[in-house]
Amino acid sequence: MPGLTLEDIAKKAGVSRSTASRVVNNHPNVSDDVRHRVQQVIQETSYQPHAAARTLASQRSWTIGLILPRTVSALFTDPYYPRLTQGIASACNQKNYTLSLFLVSTREDEEKIFPRVARKGFLDGLLVQSGQIGDHLIDGVTKSDIPLVIIGRPFHTKGISYIDVDNINATLEAVNHLVSLGYQRIGTIAGPSNSTVGIDRLKGYLRSLKDNDLPVDETLMVESEFTEQDGYQAMQKLIPAKPQAIFAASDIIALGAMRAVKEAGLKVPDDVAFVGFDDQPLPTKPDPELTTIRQPVYRLGGRAVETLIELIENGTDAARSIIMETQFIVRQSCGAKKKR
Repeated sequence: MPGLTLEDIAKKAGVSRSTASRVVNNHPNVSDDVRHRVQQVIQETSYQPHAAARTLASQRSWTIGLILPRTVSALFTDPYYPRLTQGIASACNQKNYTLSLFLVSTREDEEKIFPRVARKGFLDGLLVQSGQIGDHLIDGVTKSDIPLVIIGRPFHTKGISYIDVDNINATLEAVNHLVSLGYQRIGTIAGPSNSTVGIDRLKGYLRSLKDNDLPVDETLMVESEFTEQDGYQAMQKLIPAKPQAIFAASDIIALGAMRAVKEAGLKVPDDVAFVGFDDQPLPTKPDPELTTIRQPVYRLGGRAVETLIELIENGTDAARSIIMETQFIVRQSCGAKKKR
C-alpha cells in the first residue's frame, strides 16, 4: 500500500507508534506476541520504512541525555530539578529508553561534555534545561545534528523545539490578584536577568503594574538567584522600602524572603503578603501556607521526553513549541481571606 506511515502500521496492529517503531528498529524490549503482530501487518501491507529513518535507526543507542546547568548541591536544594528529573526518568522508563544525566556548572564542564553528547551514536536525543544568555553549550548542541528539546524557552527559538509554561501571563495573573486585594506597594524578587524565566516573570510583573496604573518603583525590585538564601538576602534589601506585598519568582525564593520578614519582626501576610511560583514540595513548609502559581513540572518532564522521541523517530525538520498550562493557587500568605 503506497503512502503508508508508521502510524498506520501501529493502528492496524493495535499498538502505539513508539511500540511499532521499536519493532521496525528491532529493539529488544518488545513482547513476542506484539512483535509478531506488528511484523504480520508489515508483511501484509508491504510497508517500507523511510530510508532516512532506517539509517538513523541503525545507529540507535536507546539512550536520552539530560543536561542540567546546575551544580549537584543546587540540583537537590531547588525542588524544581528533582521533580523535573523524576518526570523525565519515568517517561524514559515507560518508553524503554535509558536516561543519562549531565550536570554542567562551569565553562570547563561544557567543553568536556559537548564532544561526548554530540558524538554520533552515543545518544539518540538530548534534553537541555534552558540556561543563560551566552550559553555556549546550548548554542553548540543546536548546531549539531542530534535531536534536541530545550526545557524552558531558549533565547533564540527559530528552528528549536522547546517546552515551557507561559511565565508572563502566569505572573500577570498573580500580581493582578495582589492588586485586587488592595495592595499598592507591590514589590518583586525577580529571577536572574540573564535567564528567560527571570526575564519573562519580570515582564509579567511590570505588565501588571502598567495595566493597573501603578508606578514602577525601583526600590521595590531586587534580583535574586533561585535559592532560599538569595531570597532571604533580597528581602533584607526590600524591607526598608516597606512593600505591602511581594511577588517572588519562585517558591524557594519566597521561603527565604518570608524568613527575612519574620526575623525583622514583621508578620506574613499582615505586614507583607507573598505570592510565589512553582508549587513544588519545599524543604521547609511555609507558615502561613504560600499562595503560588502551580506549574506541572513532573508532566512537563514527561512531555519533553515524548516530544524528543517524536523528533528522534520522525525527523527534526519541523520544530515544536509546547506551552503547558499553570494554575493559580490561593492560600494564606497573600492575605486573601483577611482582605475579603
